[in-house]
Amino acid sequence: MSLDSRRYADVTVVAPSGRIDHEAAGPLERAIAPLLAPAASPAALVLDFGRVDYISSVGLRVLMIAAKSMRARKARIGVAALTPTVAEIFTISRFDAVVEVYAGVREALAAMSPSALAALAADPARGGP
Repeated sequence: MSLDSRRYADVTVVAPSGRIDHEAAGPLERAIAPLLAPAASPAALVLDFGRVDYISSVGLRVLMIAAKSMRARKARIGVAALTPTVAEIFTISRFDAVVEVYAGVREALAAMSPSALAALAADPARGGP
């Protein structure tokens, strides 16, 4: 699993790729842990799952811990761009009731923070000016 991260205004977008299974859950948890600390203070965390082809129960546990942490400090957490397999896992496990689910990163940012959406639109790496 590889992991990219970008900050758009008050929202951090983390984009893992590959399988989030027993082997990858630890590195994912360590990568997002600093974002969950109150000092990090993003208003929201979006996990872009567009390149995740599988998530195990151990990976879902990482998301559950992240969701609890974000909610405890009144911050939002969502996942975006679920692949069909991962969407099915979310539906079967009812995990779509644990985190907010969006069709894509743009939709997640639009729902969570207009300033983050504007920052995404201005990002040359994402097709902006």
